[in-house]
Amino acid sequence: MSNRRTHSSRRHSHVLEVHVMSPRLAWLKLLKFSANLAKLAAILALAAGLGWGVWLGIQQAFYKNPDFRLQVIDLNPNPVIDELSLAEITGIDLTASLFDIDVDAVVRKLKARPEIAEARAERNLPGTLKVRVVARSPRAWICCAETGLSQVRRIGAMLVDFGGIAYPCPELQFESALKLPIIQLPATVNHAIIAGQVLKCPELIHCSRLLDAACEADAEAIHWIESVKQANGWSLLLVTRQGTAATFALGDHPRQIHSLRAAMDHANQQGYSIDTINLIPKRNIPITVRNDTRIPAAALRAVGPSTAELGENRRRSDLNTLLNRN
Repeated sequence: MSNRRTHSSRRHSHVLEVHVMSPRLAWLKLLKFSANLAKLAAILALAAGLGWGVWLGIQQAFYKNPDFRLQVIDLNPNPVIDELSLAEITGIDLTASLFDIDVDAVVRKLKARPEIAEARAERNLPGTLKVRVVARSPRAWICCAETGLSQVRRIGAMLVDFGGIAYPCPELQFESALKLPIIQLPATVNHAIIAGQVLKCPELIHCSRLLDAACEADAEAIHWIESVKQANGWSLLLVTRQGTAATFALGDHPRQIHSLRAAMDHANQQGYSIDTINLIPKRNIPITVRNDTRIPAAALRAVGPSTAELGENRRRSDLNTLLNRN
């Protein structure tokens, strides 16, 4: 009986002790947590202070340092953009620090220009922004009156490069592009002409191949070719600067260019002008002389020509003999 009471008394005492000590333990834990939290806050405040100090130091040493102010825009020579235009296009503050310039944004804005094929930029300390651009090389002017592109050989008129990409002629490129031939394109809804995009136009491909063949055969071809267009589904029409209208097939261009050059050389030597010439036939090429009607070569030996006609016919006969021999 006595043992039971003693055991019960001890258990009750232990329970009382736990209940009495629990608030104190909680308070001690709270104090410890608060102390740890204060230490963490102090560490964070110290880190923030150090970071702010470092940032101020960077600002003072770089961004606000006059030695790192933009002093030079090092732009490679190119035919589409100069330093002032570059600053205007990209929004560069010419009085800002070199570190204030967003180089990636400069590159993006330059690449967005249709006349620029590639661009890159970098900072060169202490104050130089180095920019390199690759300008598009124009192949020809584009004319498409039905779509509003009737103006050619002027600033802002549409050019096409060797990759088939259309772009407005920039002022700095106008003089060098002025001599280029014109490619006349038909109006088509399915192949809109959009600056900076590839022209998906089969007529452009056919005309470009003819121009390439002409330039390959004669480096001066761009000086005597005025325009090229696809006349129909099987032929191209090339007009020279002297007004000669030459009909080409969609293929076999090297042979036809050779015949055209031979005919033009013969006409220059003999002092007459070719009005039209059909280069598709390999022999007996139909030719008309300026201010004359179309006369097939086979009919040039008609019976009883007049005296005035005789000289013209003899020249055309001699020309066809030359072309047939070639």
